[in-house]
Amino acid sequence: MTQAKRTIRTGKCLVLSALAMAIAVPLFTGEMAAQVKQTSFDLHVNRKFAACLGSPGGPTPTAHVTVTHGSLADTLSIVADNIKPGLNFDLFTIQRSNLLADGTPDPSFLNFGLAWYQTDMHANSQGQAKAYIHTILLDQIFGFDPDASLLPTNTFHVGFWFNNPSDAVACGFDPTKPTPFNGEHKAGPNAMISLPDATTDLGPLCTDPIKQGSGYVCDISK
Repeated sequence: MTQAKRTIRTGKCLVLSALAMAIAVPLFTGEMAAQVKQTSFDLHVNRKFAACLGSPGGPTPTAHVTVTHGSLADTLSIVADNIKPGLNFDLFTIQRSNLLADGTPDPSFLNFGLAWYQTDMHANSQGQAKAYIHTILLDQIFGFDPDASLLPTNTFHVGFWFNNPSDAVACGFDPTKPTPFNGEHKAGPNAMISLPDATTDLGPLCTDPIKQGSGYVCDISK
């Protein structure tokens, strides 16, 4: 092969390689971008204990949650404001909410179902409480227990509880009947919690609901 022909063929190969890379890079970037997912939602006050959660005469307590999908695990950040300074809380992911999609109490509520202890929270002197967790959260968070005949069960809701039962006594909570929502299994009542979706009835940690029969489940295949 002459030097001229060799040069022409080499040039063609370089051009084709460059075109292939130009096509592949956007496709790869698109695939990576599709895997990046973020969702945000608010927690809502358990109205029965609202007066014990916020400062007297102050604005209504709020809590905003942001969850970012990661390659190995997800990151949840929560910021609660207008909380009575000094209060401590315990944050869980749970199977069910005690509120309906419009924020009113669910009249058919029996219990929270499977609950997963995630982190503690503390309200500072400005009435703000923050927390961060890094674990599996979006679409695939679940637990199971063969000994209890518990099949894989998702915990798509987020909520936090008064750590000290006494902090909710003024709102009618009986401290002799604590809830199990802290490390000592002697917590107060639920303070704030997420709402189910009005259409799917799933919690906000499910971002890919799919129809199954007469209801919805979360697509866990992604």
